[in-house]
Amino acid sequence: MKKSLKLKASPKKSIGEPVDLGPFKMGEGHDLVIVAGPCVIESEKSAFLHARRLKALAEELEIPLVFKASYDKANRTSVNAFRGPGLKRGLEVLRSIRDDLGLLVLSDVHSPDEVRKAAEVLDIIQIPAFLSRQTDLLIAAGETGKVVNVKKGQFLAPEDMEPVVEKVLSTGNRRVLLTERGASFGYRTLVSDFRSIIIMRELGCPVIYDATHSVQRPGGLGHASGGDRRFAPPLAQAACVVGADAIFMEVHETPEKALSDGPNSIPLEDLPELWMKLKNLSQEFGCDTASR
Repeated sequence: MKKSLKLKASPKKSIGEPVDLGPFKMGEGHDLVIVAGPCVIESEKSAFLHARRLKALAEELEIPLVFKASYDKANRTSVNAFRGPGLKRGLEVLRSIRDDLGLLVLSDVHSPDEVRKAAEVLDIIQIPAFLSRQTDLLIAAGETGKVVNVKKGQFLAPEDMEPVVEKVLSTGNRRVLLTERGASFGYRTLVSDFRSIIIMRELGCPVIYDATHSVQRPGGLGHASGGDRRFAPPLAQAACVVGADAIFMEVHETPEKALSDGPNSIPLEDLPELWMKLKNLSQEFGCDTASR
């Protein structure tokens, strides 16, 4: 078993040490959290439609929820692809969702210059997988004191996330989450190794499983990414059995019309049954079920 981090600047973290998100906690001994929303903010109307639907379902099923939507998709396959409303307008929309609906909000940041503005709005600052080793970005995010979620790069082994965590902890910020989203396997194919969830929890951080990006096929449509959403639900269920602390999924009212990541987004109408299954599996199985 891999030893927990030992840093001079920070005390040792326990396996899956809970992170306080305000209304609830994520980590060892706490309920499964769902992180969900459309891939990108397509419009204010669309963002609110999805946020309201997700909030109503989460309240009905008594599941802690974080709303996710990107204000800028900086790594689209094509230069002509829709990227979102941008930093200023996107943060305005997310601020309204947070304030009007009372939801925690999460979005990606791409450069240290973005972090200060994003931290004024976001409850969770997310570091995209392709940027998971960028030292200046990780430190800037950590210095905000906000919760930092780092998505493991498709090119990294789970053990490689230890120095990534160290970079954030070096700022004195211990509120770190890690996300597993599959690893590159040949061309345009990702594969999920569920040992990653266990290994990364041993680094002392709660671990999120990204069920929909794990079934993405980067560049699979030539000028856009493809994917196969039918595999996302069973992979999410497997992650709950292994012990994921949260499940991340991109959802859409009509995925075939989504402006980003439609092929791997889950339809809103499929969520009630899926979320109930995930909740039950997390409670029955997961890591250290006695504490759950």
